[in-house]
Amino acid sequence: MTPFQSASLISVIIPVGSRQSPLAELFDGYKRGLDLLHSPYELIFVMDGPQPSYEAALKRIAESGAPITIVSLSRRFGEATALMIGFEHAVGSIIVSLPAYQQIEGGEILKLVSALDHADLAVGHREPRWGGWFETMRRAFFHRLLYFVTRLQFRDLGCNARAFKRKILDEIKLYGDQDRFLPVLAERQGFRVAEIAVRQARDNLRPGAYMPRSYMRGFLDIFTVFFLVRFTKRPLRFFGMVGVVVLALGLLELFYLVVERIAFHSPLADRPALLLAALLIVLGVQIFALGLLGELIIFTHAGSAKDYQVDRVIHYPAADGDETSLNRKESEVLSL
Repeated sequence: MTPFQSASLISVIIPVGSRQSPLAELFDGYKRGLDLLHSPYELIFVMDGPQPSYEAALKRIAESGAPITIVSLSRRFGEATALMIGFEHAVGSIIVSLPAYQQIEGGEILKLVSALDHADLAVGHREPRWGGWFETMRRAFFHRLLYFVTRLQFRDLGCNARAFKRKILDEIKLYGDQDRFLPVLAERQGFRVAEIAVRQARDNLRPGAYMPRSYMRGFLDIFTVFFLVRFTKRPLRFFGMVGVVVLALGLLELFYLVVERIAFHSPLADRPALLLAALLIVLGVQIFALGLLGELIIFTHAGSAKDYQVDRVIHYPAADGDETSLNRKESEVLSL
């Protein structure tokens, strides 16, 4: 048992990647916010790749008595992996993830943690939000596209300041760049998610635009989450629907060619339409079979996986003729 382990301990995970703010300013801001919680906390800095100068600065702060744990990775694995590794070293019942650069005011951490009284995960929504017209348009397009494919409304998934209960990462495993979609995955799993307005840090202004590949990756990540949210356990609903449509188009075209051949004596040789019909039929069968294969894999290997959360179970004891029949037992079930 570590000296930080406590029922009210808060574990703060800070993945340190390529984007960083000066450590002294970052630490002072976060410390002021965490001190407002009046609860013990630990700071876990996960170095996403070797960063000796940053690590040396952290060691100097730790020597002053700050509850800091440093986890250094051999190379860069991404923020989602760094977050999961930090979670493996966390012992608190409440997890707070914060970026290694100034994104929100430190005092707003209290709002996120307080929101856990009625939610399982609280994600920050920077308000008021500063930025140019291009950033505003890009952000609006991203969230509208996300709503279109998932039917979940969020306003600022780019905010990396979040607070959540430990059971979130007990049941949701992140990889790749899925850390930004943690609220979406938690909502899909049945957890209660709240978006909390927080003040944006003055230094949280990113000049210019991202690289084109960043936009393409974000676009593809949305559709990855689309499949995870909608078709994780029902792949046949998607692939089967697409396969049936493609197969139907091929059969209709083939039927038209056969009718044309019988009724109007049109030759079938050297006709690209016949090759297209055959291609559509074969492709439709293959897509349908792909969905069916996915269903078989899930039925075989994912029978114990669950995509729901039980909020509470209430037991009413049977009446036995005395006052105890009026008593009822209510137990909060956090997870099964």
